[in-house]
Amino acid sequence: MADEVKLFGMWASPYSRRVQLALKLKGIPYEYIEEDLSNKSSLLLKYNPVHQKIPVLVHNGKPIAESLVILEYIDETWRNNPVLLPQDPFERSMARFWAKFIDEKILITARKVSFNTGKEQEQAIEELTEQLKLLENELKGKPYFAGEAIGYLDIVVANFLVFWFRNLQEALGINMFTQEKFPIIFEWIKKLIKINVVEECRIPKERHLIYIRTRLEALKSASK
Repeated sequence: MADEVKLFGMWASPYSRRVQLALKLKGIPYEYIEEDLSNKSSLLLKYNPVHQKIPVLVHNGKPIAESLVILEYIDETWRNNPVLLPQDPFERSMARFWAKFIDEKILITARKVSFNTGKEQEQAIEELTEQLKLLENELKGKPYFAGEAIGYLDIVVANFLVFWFRNLQEALGINMFTQEKFPIIFEWIKKLIKINVVEECRIPKERHLIYIRTRLEALKSASK
């Protein structure tokens, strides 16, 4: 009996896009279910009653929530290449450390950049620049974060930094994430976007820009 794999996601979410990328890299057939986060489906609430958010992977009726947890589940369940997490315990722990750094530090600061203006936004940009420099240093001397080939940490970074944040800064009219400031990361991006499945998982730029600008306008109106 073939595996039944379903992914509940949202098109603009870097979290669900990273799960899509892992599934495609592994060559795992799956059904994608798009969620309206303003009107969440009964199935999403059933499968993720704790957090009630996407992404949720459902494998043969069993739900797994939280994108980083899902990535590890995919790697441990489907052992075919590419292997996503390093086999060495130290390297594996470092990949997990940097993944948490991205989700708990970088993504939070990126939201501060988008939700603030003036001095507060400038401070958030400075903070984000320092965080990205730390991340870039982890890539130094390697073609990919995982080493010689794309892996777990590359997947975690990819849709956030390659597509989501670049669209965000364009929508905001800022220019902090540039090749001049982050040459090593931009070399990595050039290699990454040559991988077909990475391009397939790209967040549609024009649609995303409209979505971001609409949300920002709604936030401004709500704060008046």
